[in-house]
Amino acid sequence: MIEGLSHITFVTRDLDRMEEILTTVFDARKVYDSGDETFSLSRERFFDIGGVWVATMEGDPLADQTYNHVAFKMGPDDYDDRLARIKHLGLTLREGRARVEGEGHSIYFYDDDNHMFELHSGTLNTRLTRYAKGRA
Repeated sequence: MIEGLSHITFVTRDLDRMEEILTTVFDARKVYDSGDETFSLSRERFFDIGGVWVATMEGDPLADQTYNHVAFKMGPDDYDDRLARIKHLGLTLREGRARVEGEGHSIYFYDDDNHMFELHSGTLNTRLTRYAKGRA
């Protein structure tokens, strides 16, 4: 039986830069740093982001930017603060898709390794409720 999400892993060329992004944008808390004593494929660090285990491993970046992404939930009043944090780090913002009223707000951005992240203020239930109303 699947119990839920175990963890998310991001491969990054610069563990320090990824740590800066995760702690600044997501308020991540670092809980482990392998240093040079690796147990996995390469040096790695573990973070807690809102109860989600996020692992970062040293390695080659993604070749391209795509729409594949991980979305973290933010509060409805957090938009301006999170956007300012992302801009402060010089990260690449991606234009959001067209939205209908009531499905929440999103910020899309790429890290230095072409991973796309989203900060989203809605929930699955609010989106399904809104979509059930149709386009009108």
